[in-house]
Amino acid sequence: MRLSKINREIIAISLPAIIANIAEPLLGLLDTGIAGHLGAPQYIGAVAVGAMMMNVLYWNLGFLRMGTSGLTAQAYGSGVHSAQVDTLQRSCAIALIAGAVIVLLQAPIKWLLLWIMAPGDEVAALAGTYFGIVVWGAPAVLVTMSIKGWLLGMQDSRSPMLISIGVNVLNVVVSLVAVYVLDMGFKGIAVGTLTAVWVGVAYACWRVRHRFATIVRELHLASAFNFKGSGRFFKVSSDIFVRCVFMLAVNLFFIRAGAMGGDIVLAVNTLMQQLFHLYSYFMDGIAFAGEAVAGKYYGARNYRLMHRCVRWLFVWSTSLTMVFVIAYSVFPHSIFSLFTNEGEVVAEAMRYHWWCSVVPLVSMAAFVWDGVFIGVTATRGMLAAVATACALFFALYFSLPASLGNHALWIAFVAFLTTRSLVQTIIWQKHFVRESRMGDRG
Repeated sequence: MRLSKINREIIAISLPAIIANIAEPLLGLLDTGIAGHLGAPQYIGAVAVGAMMMNVLYWNLGFLRMGTSGLTAQAYGSGVHSAQVDTLQRSCAIALIAGAVIVLLQAPIKWLLLWIMAPGDEVAALAGTYFGIVVWGAPAVLVTMSIKGWLLGMQDSRSPMLISIGVNVLNVVVSLVAVYVLDMGFKGIAVGTLTAVWVGVAYACWRVRHRFATIVRELHLASAFNFKGSGRFFKVSSDIFVRCVFMLAVNLFFIRAGAMGGDIVLAVNTLMQQLFHLYSYFMDGIAFAGEAVAGKYYGARNYRLMHRCVRWLFVWSTSLTMVFVIAYSVFPHSIFSLFTNEGEVVAEAMRYHWWCSVVPLVSMAAFVWDGVFIGVTATRGMLAAVATACALFFALYFSLPASLGNHALWIAFVAFLTTRSLVQTIIWQKHFVRESRMGDRG
């Protein structure tokens, strides 16, 4: 059966994104493996804490990728060449400024993040050393995020995949050389990461120059830092930034609440969250297709094809979701056993295993809508959905009886995901379906 043009576009964007999403954490485990062979368990914890410190910073700056991809996709769809150029250079300029600020303020940032995470003294010292090295790569990481978002908006998800895999492979190779050949010990892991991100941003710039030479010739350094007329970019970015803060609050509290239930409960929640993350790697690929393809048709004011794209995104996401729901429902014990050989953890996880099947069902629409809303830059709607869901999460968790134990946390989390899906569905029906009826160039 021959696929329609829209389905080919969805697959062309989503498949490389899924591959990159799966490859990154797998390759990232090798850093932990290197740390685990340095002779002390503190090294493993230090890499985990140090990497989390950087990830918290980058998480809250996710608008550099998401905001850029939506605006670029619309500029691509409308055929406005100057808007494509402006979005790339402004996003990269903001990334450079943000990266420089992080480097300049690294001392108070390091103190604050270590205070929040509160690791043991030895792990804190090692994590501080790791952070002190990799933080110098912040400008490179943030510019790469901007470039990845721009490439996605230009309907190219293969280049971001190659960049992501290349950076992670290089990270492992340089880390091994630094640790075992140059005898740098624990610091060698951080040196590998720092080297990889700077080579990665150079490769990302080369990909842009190679694929979009016309765009590169029109870039001007002076105008990149002239933010006049950037109001829409900052509005989109600020919405996404605040949304990320709400999301981070829920995720951090989820970890904290699990830890308060004891080591076994924390291990079970971590295990079940890993299954959710595995599902999200696939769904993020679908969401990326929503950003690029739906955003392109929205920019072209071709609402008929935009809605057709949305319908097919839901078809693909429903199919993927059912695969995960069936697997998590039929083989929970076998799947848990793949992640741990601790019998007590597996036995406790089996008490909660059906949450693993419920979570994909209630979160599916949220993934799809996030991608579509980014593509059509309906970021205020995304923010409203997450803010509403966040308020319900905390209100529900603290109002549920203590006798529910860890189930209360999962009830609140499912309510959080469900609310996001419902609110964004309502916003789409109210605003974008009506807008489509007002005019369509398709």
